This record gives sequence, structure tokens and C-alpha cells, in this order.
Amino acid sequence: MSDFEVLRSLSFGQYLPAGSPLHRLDPRVRLTGILLLMLALMACARLTIAFLGLTLVLGLFGLARLPLGYVLRGLRPLLPLFGFVLVLQLLLYPHGAAVAEGSAVVWQWGPILISAASLLDTASILLRMVAIALLLTLLTAIADTTDLVHAVEGMLRPLQRLHLPAHELALMVAITLRFIPLLGRELERLLKAQAARGADFGRGRGNFFTRIRRMLPLLIPLFLAALRRAEELALAMEARGYAGGRGRTSLVRLQMRPADFLALALSLAITALVFFLDRGVMPL
Repeated sequence: MSDFEVLRSLSFGQYLPAGSPLHRLDPRVRLTGILLLMLALMACARLTIAFLGLTLVLGLFGLARLPLGYVLRGLRPLLPLFGFVLVLQLLLYPHGAAVAEGSAVVWQWGPILISAASLLDTASILLRMVAIALLLTLLTAIADTTDLVHAVEGMLRPLQRLHLPAHELALMVAITLRFIPLLGRELERLLKAQAARGADFGRGRGNFFTRIRRMLPLLIPLFLAALRRAEELALAMEARGYAGGRGRTSLVRLQMRPADFLALALSLAITALVFFLDRGVMPL
């Protein structure tokens, strides 16, 4: 049954209480710092900057005292998505303009060609996608759902004067994160039930597209299970008298410490440095 243990390879959404310095930071700092790093990685385009960003992310996992092997296993479900994006990038890249600017032709078959510039750009995109996926995993590993709810609500509370529903948005974040492991367990149950009825989802039997085709019939019951759980949650909230965040008080009062200000300043400095290096303002 190891092939059907979905949650074993799903690291996103799993909180790991390692007691590291990152775990002890204010949840607003944890959320803000990771969002800033994600923004910097999405904006950068140079391969060297993307490699340095990925190295920095792996260093943060070491600082958070998280098992790197467990985290990297969580990338396996994303490999088909990564491959699809990279193939589209190679096919849609303006190779003609790159060759006209002096880029070498690596491979050509009729009207289809692959330039050296496209390979460098594709490698940069791959490194950035991996780094961003790892950052999302890091966020949920060092901050549980309660921390993220307090962080989102605390950051959006000043905007309540503009009638922004801060509490409702924080609740949406909490529900979304709660549903990820629930859907993983539901998918495990469906896979095991179908395997008991003779369905073949084993690895190594059939090509990749055949396995995908065998998985497609599970999408409808998985979608229905998600809707059923959402309806049960809505009924439970209504039965308990939930009426939004208006008039509600908060049990937890977040307070910034000197370590939090230092971590926030480092996040801002690293983000600015990545932007400067990528734009060529500072030599690399």
C-alpha cells in the first residue's frame, strides 16, 4: 500500500514543530519574509540569481531544523507540472530573435529549434519554481494554521477601516490549509478502494499518460467529497452562530520583539539585493 500513501509524499501543509529560531519568530514576520522572498524569485530572470535564491531557501530549511529529504520528497507530485511548464517554455520561446542576437542553435528539427538562450531561461524558470515550491512548504512547516490566521488577520487589521473583511480572509486561509491534508486522505481512500476492486495504479506498469488516464476517474468523487466536507463545515459554523469578524475580540495579542525586527530587516535587505543583482545595478 506504499504507492497509495499520498500524505507521506505531501509535505505542503504539514507543520513540523522543530523549535528552531524561525519557529519562534512573530507569525507576521514569518509570513512577510517568505512572501518577500517569493516576490524576489518571481521577479528575477538571471540563472545565477535563481541558483543563489534556491541555495538561500535550502539554507533556511537548515536554519529551521527541518529534514531536507522529507521536504524534497514533496516535490515529486509537482514534477509533471514542472515538466509541462518547461516544455511550453521551450516551444514558445522566441528562438528566432535569440539566434538573431547571437545565441547558438543547440538543436533543430525542421521548423523547430532550440537555442542556448532558451535553455538558460528554462533552467532559470526551473530553479525558481523549485525554490518557490520549497518556500511554500517552509511556510507551512514553520507556521501552523493558527499562526497563519493570526498573521493574516494582524496584517490586514489596519485595513478594516476601509471595510476590508480581515477576519473572513484569515478564516479562508485557515480553511484552505486545513483542506489540503483532508483531500490527501480522501484521495488515499479512493485509491485503496479502487485497488481493492482490481484497478491498477502501480508504478512501472504502463507509461505516464496511461497512469494519468487511470487517475482521471477519481477526480469526480474527490471533487464531490470536497463539496460535501465544505457543506458540512458551513452547517457547523452556522449552527455555532458564526456571523463574521465584526465585534469579535482576539485571545492572542501579537507583539514584535527585537529578533522579529532583525529578521524583517534581513528579509527586506535580501529582497532588495536580489532585485539589484538581477537588474545589473550591482555586479555579481
